[in-house]
Amino acid sequence: MFCAPACNKWLPCPTIADMKNSLCMIASFLTGAVISLMVVANTRLGSATTNEVSMIVNQAIGVVLTTVILIAGHKSTLINPPRRPSRWYMYFGGLFGVVVMICNFYSVLGVGATMAMAAAVFGQSLMGLLMDLFGLFGMQKRKTGGKKWISVAVSFAGILMMVPASESPAGLAYILLGILAGIVTMIQLSYNSSFARAKGAVYSARQNAFSGLLGTVIYSFLLMPDATCAGFARLPEVPLMTAALGGVLAIVVVCSTNLIIPKIPALYSSLLLSTGQILASIVLDAVMYDIFSPMLLAGAIVMLAGIALSFLFERSQRPAADR
Repeated sequence: MFCAPACNKWLPCPTIADMKNSLCMIASFLTGAVISLMVVANTRLGSATTNEVSMIVNQAIGVVLTTVILIAGHKSTLINPPRRPSRWYMYFGGLFGVVVMICNFYSVLGVGATMAMAAAVFGQSLMGLLMDLFGLFGMQKRKTGGKKWISVAVSFAGILMMVPASESPAGLAYILLGILAGIVTMIQLSYNSSFARAKGAVYSARQNAFSGLLGTVIYSFLLMPDATCAGFARLPEVPLMTAALGGVLAIVVVCSTNLIIPKIPALYSSLLLSTGQILASIVLDAVMYDIFSPMLLAGAIVMLAGIALSFLFERSQRPAADR
């Protein structure tokens, strides 16, 4: 085997598996950054029209793109694996996504992308811990030591450090809304993973987008028909990039999380996703909303430290073969 000059007994040549693993880790971090950009894109479209119009447009784009992928890859078992029967209520997982988008919209507008994404990541971590502790949604019940709760407390302390940086008098309320978005996201992921195992990742993504689209259309035109119609009337004035970016990025996130992220240990992928979300949100806040403060950065670092502690504690409890 040919090795570059730098390879020696102290620095062995990386294998193809090592390089693939590294690329997947980079992809995991970038996916977290894309999630933050997607949330901001959806919020900007919602501000230009209405939040309901933003959700309808993004979900419609998701339905179209996933349908194109399914048709183009109809011969691929990766895209179109054999489908097994599933219960009827599994076809409506997109309704969870509607709740998440509503919570994200108002939390980003209220406290900015950094605090909203930090709160959402905290909510995901907290719900994941509760799912392990009580075996919720079909997850395996696992013992949780006191150290994990310490990491949760550290993460929450980081969020509280960010509150003074918010100019909104209801900053804490918006942060709680962001935490709710993270909690519902974890429920949706668990719900959808079961459906994806039966139907395939892309088919599951399309059905989620379709059920979310159907639910949003029904409640938008029943509860707020005038505002929704007015929002659609303003849609032609919105630049194409602003109108389409959120929906396109949503498909990128779905494809990445279903095809790339599972190739590396969940401990690493979750930590990298969280780090990508928060760091990208800090940049987006500074560039797009002119929001930045040392306390905001310090709070984000403390929160990431809490998440890292959580994963280190969990990794130390696993057998060496599973790490």
